[in-house]
Amino acid sequence: MVQHTTDNHVSRITLNRPEALNALTPDLRERLIQLLSDASADPTVRAVVLTGTGRGFCAGADLRGGAGAGPRVAGDVSRTLRLGAQRLVAAVLDCEKPVIAAVNGTAAGLGAHLALACDLVLAAESARFIEVFVRRGLVPDGGGAYLLPRLIGPHRAKELMFFGDALTAADAARLGLVNRVVPDADLTDTTHDWATRLATAPTRALTLTKQLVNASLDTDRATAFAAEAAAQEINMTTADAHEGLTAFAERRSPHFEGR
Repeated sequence: MVQHTTDNHVSRITLNRPEALNALTPDLRERLIQLLSDASADPTVRAVVLTGTGRGFCAGADLRGGAGAGPRVAGDVSRTLRLGAQRLVAAVLDCEKPVIAAVNGTAAGLGAHLALACDLVLAAESARFIEVFVRRGLVPDGGGAYLLPRLIGPHRAKELMFFGDALTAADAARLGLVNRVVPDADLTDTTHDWATRLATAPTRALTLTKQLVNASLDTDRATAFAAEAAAQEINMTTADAHEGLTAFAERRSPHFEGR
């Protein structure tokens, strides 16, 4: 199941199947996609937190629950991935609000990609990241071969995917996969502090910034520069941009309302 609360402009999504290390069933996956879509559309939501309960952040797809059943006709596997794991990762990447992953424990397979698709990644010291696919004789899916080379380069990505070794939180930070590692007891408070900062930031500017950065590695310089100029043009029409410039001129701290 998924626990969901919204408080102080932060949508907090918690995977709550601790007995299965929060492995994703199809229903759970669809619930996550819907909540991310709802966050995008809700003007009162200005940041999203994704975390888990128990020892795991997310152990990936729940293969024992039928997600890994063999195909009956040609095309079943690719169709399932397109409509399932890939849709979930795309929902995180395309969410119009900044998404923080608070990785409280093991993030394996699709669970690792779910975390790494987030805009900011906080990891508890006990967290582990595992490209588990090779252990099952599988090709990495859920956007892994797209995400990892962009985050750490092709050689490091291949090392993780070829061997499937567990990566500690400290090593993940060293490689640049996570923003910060904190003691387990501090994960909740640190996540709250970061989410609060995001929820009081200029939301539309963050949305446009996210879109620019996510697209930057797939475009040439001219296209990126044109997108940047267009984004700034759009952003200058927002109330928060006006407030930020006015506050600067008046030598005071700005008060952003996410509009």
